[in-house]
Amino acid sequence: MTEETLTETLPPVRPWPALDLTGVDFDPVLAKLMREGPVNRIKLPNGEGWAWLVTRHDDVRMVTNDPRFSREAVMDQPVTRLAPHFIPARGAVGFLDPPDHTRLRRSVAQAFTARGVERVRDQSRLLLDELIDELLENGPPADLTETVLSPFPIAVICELMGVPAADRHGMHTWTQLILSSSHGAKVSEKAKQEMGAYFGDLIGLREGSDGEDVASLLGAAVGREEITLEEAVGLAVLLQIGGEAVTNNSGQMFYLLLTRPDLVERLRSEPESRPQAIDELLRYIPHRNAVGLSRIAMEDVEIRGVRMRAGDPVYVSYLAANRDPDVFPDPEKIDFTRSPNPHVSFGFGPHFCPGNMLARLESELLVDALLDRLPGLRLAVPADQVPFKKGALIRGPEALPVTW
Repeated sequence: MTEETLTETLPPVRPWPALDLTGVDFDPVLAKLMREGPVNRIKLPNGEGWAWLVTRHDDVRMVTNDPRFSREAVMDQPVTRLAPHFIPARGAVGFLDPPDHTRLRRSVAQAFTARGVERVRDQSRLLLDELIDELLENGPPADLTETVLSPFPIAVICELMGVPAADRHGMHTWTQLILSSSHGAKVSEKAKQEMGAYFGDLIGLREGSDGEDVASLLGAAVGREEITLEEAVGLAVLLQIGGEAVTNNSGQMFYLLLTRPDLVERLRSEPESRPQAIDELLRYIPHRNAVGLSRIAMEDVEIRGVRMRAGDPVYVSYLAANRDPDVFPDPEKIDFTRSPNPHVSFGFGPHFCPGNMLARLESELLVDALLDRLPGLRLAVPADQVPFKKGALIRGPEALPVTW
């Protein structure tokens, strides 16, 4: 293909405003971009300039797994972005490339293996049963987000991280301030620094530990001088914040189930189908607004007849990849028997979410407990009156009013 042909194929720059979307509606701007072609150029509400957007499943997997696209290089560029403030910590795992990224991830890998996650299963089930006991005792109506979907993932991630139960509430408050885009950069950064200082103390106390929780594993790795304390703190903050993503995912999941009685009936009558069904719901649910973190092309790369130049910022959309009709036939349909289901809801490549097995475990425990223990569970208000988060990077219900 000639240089002229490549240049001619440059798509126009499309503005992508910050939308406050409700329910599980797919972003109409993203849907339009997908129709326009597999590679687009976008301008988000903050930052500078434009960036490439890749939406097809194969291309998303290629970009996220290709060393020619760097996360680290984002540190030095004011890339167009959704978040109004962008204060990445140099050395934070989200902005590292291999081999440093691999070295840092290796320090906590043990906690997120199947065995590591199984270690917290019984305690997680116990925590969840206690929350539902309390819910039943207080009686309907109730806010499912406040009573179960928010405290449960906090308790589980704190258990895995090695954070004492007394500090759970503080962790949740910091996380909410860090994830919200409506408080301003100073508030968000202050919360991040306070959480970082907390983990600095916790990890420092566990330098000689042989414990299996994340803080102990990080403390031991720092003690062996495999990673620095600063690196350990950055990773701990990221994992702690990521642990609360289950609140939003499960909020959307239960909103979807409670507005689709046919799906709930299926899960009740065929409990063995639940793990596969949850995977399909994870594919379908729009987890976030717009796109997350970008990468920078380190050399010229051609994707589907479009040349990306060295230095160009590139975004991938996992949400779009999960609706690629070439990979997921009839992608708008929720199909509990879909197999294979190679969705990328937890990302792909080196930055694949380490907590994916933990998130699946929590989702399965929540579906089992709520459907089995609350057979009459239903929304307490019309579906269009369920309030959804505004000005947030991650999508989910602000509250989920239910009765039974």
